[in-house]
Amino acid sequence: MNKKIRKIGVLTGGGDCPGLNAVIRAVVKTAIREYRLSVTGFENGFGGLIQNRARDLTEKDVIGILPRGGTILGTTNRDNPFYYPIMINGERVFKDVSDRIVENINIHDIDALIIIGGDGSLSIGKELYEKKGLPVVGVPKTIDNDLSATDQTFGFDTALETATEAIDKLHTTAESHHRIIVLEVMGRYAGWIALEAGLAGGADVILIPEIPYTLENVVRKIHARQDKGKTFSIVVAAEGAKPVGGEMVVQRRVEDSFEPIRLGGIGNVVAYQIEEATGLETRATVLGHLQRGGSPTPFDRILATRYGAGAVNLVMSGRFGEMVCLRTPNIESVPLAKAVGEQRLVPIDGDMVRTARQIGISFGD
Repeated sequence: MNKKIRKIGVLTGGGDCPGLNAVIRAVVKTAIREYRLSVTGFENGFGGLIQNRARDLTEKDVIGILPRGGTILGTTNRDNPFYYPIMINGERVFKDVSDRIVENINIHDIDALIIIGGDGSLSIGKELYEKKGLPVVGVPKTIDNDLSATDQTFGFDTALETATEAIDKLHTTAESHHRIIVLEVMGRYAGWIALEAGLAGGADVILIPEIPYTLENVVRKIHARQDKGKTFSIVVAAEGAKPVGGEMVVQRRVEDSFEPIRLGGIGNVVAYQIEEATGLETRATVLGHLQRGGSPTPFDRILATRYGAGAVNLVMSGRFGEMVCLRTPNIESVPLAKAVGEQRLVPIDGDMVRTARQIGISFGD
C-alpha cells in the first residue's frame, strides 16, 4: 500500500437497523487497539460528509453502545452527493456536490472511509471510489437481507425476531375473537422477513414479492381451515407483495431519497379484500418501524462486530472498493460493484419455500 493509514472515517447511511452501534464500536476498538489509528465519525450519513459535520471517536465514545439500537452517528436515506437538492433563486434543483466530500475528507486528513449501509449507501460508496478515487470500504446493513453478495446482513435477525414475536401475539387475539389477522412486514422487494417470520410464527398464508398471489387462493386457504374447525387465520404480507398481474402498493414517492418508492399499505388492502370476500371479521396490523428498533440479538451483535473489525482489516490491507461479507462461517470480502449489482431475492423453488408448502402454508399462488 502506497499511503500509510493514520486516520479512518466512518458513517452510517440509509435506514437505521439494530447492530449499527456494534459495527461502530468494533471499528473504533479495532482501529485504536490493533492498528493505533484515530477515527472520525461523520454525522447523519452522507449529509455529514457534504456539510462537514464530524467528530472524533475514541474508545470512551463507544462504551455501552453494543446493545443499543439505532446509531450514535445518526443516519438518513437522503443526501446523495451525486444528486443533492439545493435552492437556486428560490427553486429546488439537484446538483452533483461530490467534490465537497473530497474536500472534507482532505480537511480531516481521512486516509480511508468506511461506509455502513444498504444498497443505496453502498452504491454511492461505489461511485465515490470509482469516480472520485476515494479509498472506500463497505459494510452491508439492512433488515431486508436483500444484498446478494453476503449470506446475511446484520439487522435482519433482530427484525425477524420482532416480526415472529408479533405473530405469536396476534395468534392469541385472532383465536380469541375468531378473526383473520393480516400482518404487514417490511422487506422492500424481497420476502425474507415475511417468509422466515411466517415459518417461525406458524402463519397460514405468506405473501411475498417473489410469488404473486390471487385473492381467490388466499380465501381458499381460509375456507379450508374453517372446514377443519379452525376459526381464525394469520396472514403475513411482505410490503412488496403483489397480486398476479397487479402492482405493489406504493405509499408515496420521495424524489431525493435512496428509496424513491416508499412501499406500504398492502396489509390493509388484503384485509379489506378478505373481509369482503368471506364476510369474516378481518383486521390488519402494520409492524412498521418496530422492526428497525430495539436491542440487536446476540447473532446480530456478533455479526456486526465481525463486520466492523473486518472492515478495518480491509482498510489496512489496502483493499479499497470492497465490502466485507459473510461466507459462512468466515468473514470475507467482495468488490462493491458486485455487492450492489444484484438483489438477493427468495428463491421460489428453494428449500425454505418448499418446506413451507409441505407443512400447509399457502403463498396464494
